[in-house]
Amino acid sequence: MNIQEFISQYTNHPILFVGSGFSFRYLENTYTWNDLLSKICEDLWGSDEHYLDIKAKCTQPNGYCPLDQVASLIEREFNQVLEQDRDGKFKAINDVFYEKMREGITLSRFKIYVSKLIGNLTYKADVNGELDELKKARKNIGSIITTNYDCLLEDIFGFNPLIGNDILLSNPYGSIYKIHGCITDVSKMIITAEDYKQFDEQYELIRAQMLSMFIHNPIIFIGYGIGDENIQKVLRTIFSYIPLNTPEADKVRHNFLLVEYEKDSSNHEITDHDIIVKGSNIRINKLRTDDYKNLYQNLATINLPISAMDVRKVQSVVKEIYAGGTIKVMITENIDDLKNSDRILAIGSEKTLNYQFLTKN
Repeated sequence: MNIQEFISQYTNHPILFVGSGFSFRYLENTYTWNDLLSKICEDLWGSDEHYLDIKAKCTQPNGYCPLDQVASLIEREFNQVLEQDRDGKFKAINDVFYEKMREGITLSRFKIYVSKLIGNLTYKADVNGELDELKKARKNIGSIITTNYDCLLEDIFGFNPLIGNDILLSNPYGSIYKIHGCITDVSKMIITAEDYKQFDEQYELIRAQMLSMFIHNPIIFIGYGIGDENIQKVLRTIFSYIPLNTPEADKVRHNFLLVEYEKDSSNHEITDHDIIVKGSNIRINKLRTDDYKNLYQNLATINLPISAMDVRKVQSVVKEIYAGGTIKVMITENIDDLKNSDRILAIGSEKTLNYQFLTKN
């Protein structure tokens, strides 16, 4: 099945689950986790050798190196060095640190520096045409989940970013769930082993929130490799609640699409791919391509009865009704019965409802 046929089957607004590969595709100033930590060490100590020493301490006998532990060690040393060198090379970072301390906010100098490194959105020169097609698809995207710290998605989509506990109190439509934090709120960035431990302890409610979205909406993973731990975690979460051999599980699997980057490929065909989760094979849909423009064009042409942003507007009104207060609710079968108001939500037959914009005259 090709991507056009696959996406044309969508009956609900898809959700994008976005990884670091997405930022690499469009931005000049972005890093892998490994490269980010290496750069910080090079900037502080003048070479990558100290970084390699720290990695050697953390590398396990099987060769695996947990970068969250590496980040913890670098953070500790980085903060100590800057504390002892107030007006040196990193004076600007210290200025921010002490300014926040005077406001009663304790931040990590290390994380402040991370936010500076990836804070500016410098787009690559040849991506505008592709991004124009993605912007046309915004009306059909229900929401976005990302592990990225940067603000690229906010800049493209104009969606509302949700960080930390805000995720639990959110309207899912037209929102960006930044589950690992954001450079705009350094205190909530998830990067060290201690951060991840705390995040896992508090993640259960966020998991439940996302689970509902995964069951009811198509999910498109973009910017991740097939073996990425974030995809594994999502699948483990879902199938810890839903038995594997059930119609519900089949529905979830059919809703999943992994878009995997393959340099210079113009492939539009979707194939099956097996991922082992909890000792069992989970078959999902995979598209290996470099033609993201075609993907975005197909997302823009999904024929849904209402745009995702209009759903959000309706939900906002309903939320006000639930909350009570001064909002006035009136149900009528005749739109002529309604008076002018700041906000009117009209639900009914197209034959009886008509909206016109009139000039003052």
